Amino acid sequence: MNAEIIAVGSELLLGQIVNTNARFLSQQLAELGINVYFHTVVGDNPDRLKSAIDIAEKRSDIIIFTGGLGPTKDDLTKETIARHLGKQLVMDDMALAGIELYFKRTNRIMTENNRKQALILEGSQVLPNDYGMAPGMVLEKGKQIYILLPGPPKEMEPMFLQYGNRALSAKAGLHDKIVSRVLRFFGIGEAALETEIIDLIDAQSNPTIAPLAGDGEVTLRLTAKHTDEAVALSMLDKVENQIRQRVGQYIYGYDNSSLLEELTKLLKDKRLTITAAESLTGGLFQQEITSMSGASSVFKGGIVCYANEIKQHILQVKQETLENHGAVSEQCAKELAENAARIFGTDIGISFTGVAGPDELEGKPVGTVYIGITVKGRPTIVEKMSLGGTRAANRSRAVKFGCYFLIKNLRESQNAG
Repeated sequence: MNAEIIAVGSELLLGQIVNTNARFLSQQLAELGINVYFHTVVGDNPDRLKSAIDIAEKRSDIIIFTGGLGPTKDDLTKETIARHLGKQLVMDDMALAGIELYFKRTNRIMTENNRKQALILEGSQVLPNDYGMAPGMVLEKGKQIYILLPGPPKEMEPMFLQYGNRALSAKAGLHDKIVSRVLRFFGIGEAALETEIIDLIDAQSNPTIAPLAGDGEVTLRLTAKHTDEAVALSMLDKVENQIRQRVGQYIYGYDNSSLLEELTKLLKDKRLTITAAESLTGGLFQQEITSMSGASSVFKGGIVCYANEIKQHILQVKQETLENHGAVSEQCAKELAENAARIFGTDIGISFTGVAGPDELEGKPVGTVYIGITVKGRPTIVEKMSLGGTRAANRSRAVKFGCYFLIKNLRESQNAG
C-alpha cells in the first residue's frame, strides 16, 4: 500500500519549526512495509488543505495528517476532513474526561475551546493521547484510510508507536511480521560501501537493504517480512553475514547506538578508565563522553591543551618535540596521550592535535589531524587523517574518528585475547 503524509501548520512553511514528524512516520511506515511516496506541507487554511486532500486521494491509499487538532481557531484539520468526507464531529467522552482531569490536576481553568480537542470524526477509531490532550483517530472510507495525529512530536510519536501502528496494520490487512535491523558503519563513505555490496542491493527483494548517510556515518537498514518472526530474523542474519564478510571491519554498532555509546559500554565492560588531552578539539571529546550515562565510572578527567606552553609545562611534552616536529605531529600526539594517561593514572589516554582551520598551521593544511591512543600493556598508536572540512566539521569528525579507532583497538585486543 502507498501512503502520503500531510503536515498541517503555517509554522512549518515559515521555517519556524522543522517537520520531524514526516521523517519519523516514514521510518515507521517503511518498517510496516508501506511505501511513502509523497510528503506534503500545507498551512492553516481550509481551502488549501482541502486541495491537498483531493490530490492525495488520487494517488495514495493511506493519508496521514499531523497537526491541527488543538483548541485554537487555526486548528482546523478534523473540521476540514469532516466536511470533505461528509462526517459529523462527535464528542469522545473518554478524551473529554482526560482533558478535564488535566485542568483539575494542574489547578487551571478549562476554557470552552479546550472541549474542541475531544471532538472526533464520527465512526473513527480513537487513538488515546497519553502525553497531551487531543486524541488521534483512524477512519476508513472508500479506498482510503485516514489517520489524524497531533502535531507535537512528544505526543505524536508515542501515540503512533503504542496505538497507531497496530490500528493501521489491522485496517490495511498487514499479516506479515516485519522486522528491521540497522547496521552502523564508520570509516567508510556511502559510495564506497555501496560499491562493495552493490550486487546485494541490486538483488534485494526480501529482505531489503536501504543505505542512509548522515553526519559522517553510514547506516544500512535491513528489513525482512514473513508470517513467522523467527524466519524473518533468520533472513536478516543471513544478509548481515553476507555484508559482514565484505565490510564487517567498519561496523561498530546496531540500531540507535552511537560511537560514544559503544565506546562507553566497552570501557564499562572492560572496567577501563580513560583521560583525554585535547588541542584541536578543545574539550569536545570530554564534553561528549561526559554526556553518556555512567561516564563517571570510566572517565577521570582531562586537559584542554590548546597552547603549546600547556602541552609542555602541564602535559610534559618535550621542548625538542615541539621545536623539531611541531604541535601538529605524530610525535606530539604520542606524548600527549601517554603523558595524560600517566598523570591521571588511567588505563587509556587519547589525544587530539591538528589543524581545524580556516588557516594552515605549522605548514600543514587544514584538516590535518593526529589522534594518539595509548592503552595499558599495548604499544601507543597514532592515527593521521586528512579531513579537509569546515572548522566545526573537522573538530566533530576528529572526535568520532577517535572513538572509532579506540573501539577498534579495544575489540582487536579482546579478539586477540
